[in-house]
Amino acid sequence: MKTATKLKLATRINSILPTVNNDILAALESISKIDGITSVDLNYPEHFEKHSLQEIQTTLSNTGLEVNGLALRFRNQFVNGELGNKDSSLSLEAFHLCQEAADICRSLGGKVLTIWLGYDGFDYPFQVNYLEAWNQVKEYFCKLADYAPDLKISIEYKPFQPRAYSLVDSVGVTLLMVNEIGRPNVGVTLDYCHMLMKHENPGFGLNLVAKQNKLYGVHINDGYGLNDDGLMVGTASFLQTLEFVYYLRKFNYQDAIYFDTFPVRENPYEEIQQNVKLINKIFDLVEQIGLERIEQIIEENDGVAATQLLLECLK
Repeated sequence: MKTATKLKLATRINSILPTVNNDILAALESISKIDGITSVDLNYPEHFEKHSLQEIQTTLSNTGLEVNGLALRFRNQFVNGELGNKDSSLSLEAFHLCQEAADICRSLGGKVLTIWLGYDGFDYPFQVNYLEAWNQVKEYFCKLADYAPDLKISIEYKPFQPRAYSLVDSVGVTLLMVNEIGRPNVGVTLDYCHMLMKHENPGFGLNLVAKQNKLYGVHINDGYGLNDDGLMVGTASFLQTLEFVYYLRKFNYQDAIYFDTFPVRENPYEEIQQNVKLINKIFDLVEQIGLERIEQIIEENDGVAATQLLLECLK
């Protein structure tokens, strides 16, 4: 049985860049030829440093790839914080980068601006004024949401790496931030591997975000929970991935699913193609078993009954 609708699938551009001499235009052309990939998320400013917006726009048009959105990538001077940086000139610079990214996202027809604050956090006790940093980040998100009310501003959390502790580190803390921001266009991007790192159950976290209509992005991958492993979909925690996909279907998530996986020893093109096959197969399994059947098993509230789903997948 095939999936009811064709999935919108995006993949990590940086997996392809080393194979095309780090040329973003060539990378986009190569990605467009991978069967099943329909969309891309571009990093800002990283992917716009060697080519103009017009060149990228033309290449995207020629390849037929849909731009899902832009993701901010803060480097170099932001190692001690981005929007929450104690140095007001640096936090303002980070905010201006967000504004620029919003403008470019709109120009490319994207709808989601994904912000991961990898450096807003701390490594030592007494290193950061927690509430000051929290309030500063919140106020900048409020300003950004008001600056780009036509875009979805999506917060991607991660518990640690590169900081020992991230300021926005979990599904609960992210939802608290979203609720304090109080803007209708601010939501959450769930990265499956980040959830495992926080020892969250991805399906549970998805429920908490989706029930508030705040699920703005999904990064799918896999890992063992101690690191941002970026393994191929469903290869380390299959049943949790199956549950995650079930809830994507239940909440009728129809936006792009982004493969945030890291081929190091693998051929990147083969790795991406395998991700496409894996995610489609898992969606097919959910359809094959049926949403009603899965709901019945959940309602039994029994661990043994729940493992019946694994047996049904192995038929």
